Amino acid sequence: MIFLSKIIIALIALEHLYILWIEMFAWTSVGKKVFRGAMPPNMFEATRVLAANQGLYNGFLAAGLIWSLLIPNPIWSQNVATFFLACVAIAGIYGSLTAAKSIFFVQALPAIIALIIVLMNNN
Repeated sequence: MIFLSKIIIALIALEHLYILWIEMFAWTSVGKKVFRGAMPPNMFEATRVLAANQGLYNGFLAAGLIWSLLIPNPIWSQNVATFFLACVAIAGIYGSLTAAKSIFFVQALPAIIALIIVLMNNN
């Protein structure tokens, strides 16, 4: 179960690094394709700086999840993972309520599943 939780945490961290890359460096190109339908195409250039700011926050989430994988103490590793997975889940729920329903399935649900698995480990 611990191995499974680490794999899921790593996948969620990779997802947030990918989101960081899109929002910070590819917002006006790849971002238009990934977030099509979220806003008119002409708004991507106008919101480039805002998207980069969002990307930075996604990077912080990824960094926290990666940090949790590197902590040798299992209790602290679980605590840090729990905190950052909860942050991802809350951000995903908020995004699904305010931006696009699909954010729940792409961001919040994987974090909730990982959170359940992490908490079942009972270090």
